[in-house]
Amino acid sequence: MGKYYCETCKLFDDDVSDDSQSSFASSLCRIGGRGNFFHCDKCGKLLLLHVFFLVCSSLTAIVVECFIRLQYLFESRQDVTVLPCGHTIHQGCLKEMQEHYQYACPLCSKSVCDMSKVWEKFDMEIAATPMPGPYQGKVRILCNDCGRTSQVQFHIVAQKCTHCKSYNTRQTRS
Repeated sequence: MGKYYCETCKLFDDDVSDDSQSSFASSLCRIGGRGNFFHCDKCGKLLLLHVFFLVCSSLTAIVVECFIRLQYLFESRQDVTVLPCGHTIHQGCLKEMQEHYQYACPLCSKSVCDMSKVWEKFDMEIAATPMPGPYQGKVRILCNDCGRTSQVQFHIVAQKCTHCKSYNTRQTRS
């Protein structure tokens, strides 16, 4: 029925190129090579090493559904990645988000990658586009990246956080 069979997980697989490994504690097979996994005695699960070192403490980040596919991440056979904010997502979902120019975590709105080059372009665009007199005024903003509020000059293009210099902001009130 398959070239690989796991007695514990009852998993049949013809692809034996990825040295398969089973976790007897969790009764769940993981595909991807023995050297890439670690069995956590704290949670009793078999985790990818890069995920374990970033989020294991109580598995709160991967015991949830992918907020794009709504698929339970721990049981997923697709690669999972940890965003800078600590949320986890399928690597394919992150790639698809970026292909659609979505660079913020869908849960907390923090930037998912280095946006400094984009912020430099925003700086140039804002410098080249002065606001007309009636629209020059201060607004309060909340920065999605650092979580702090500040009062800044309104601009139609974007508002820059005075603390972390990010344009990943939202206006809170005038």
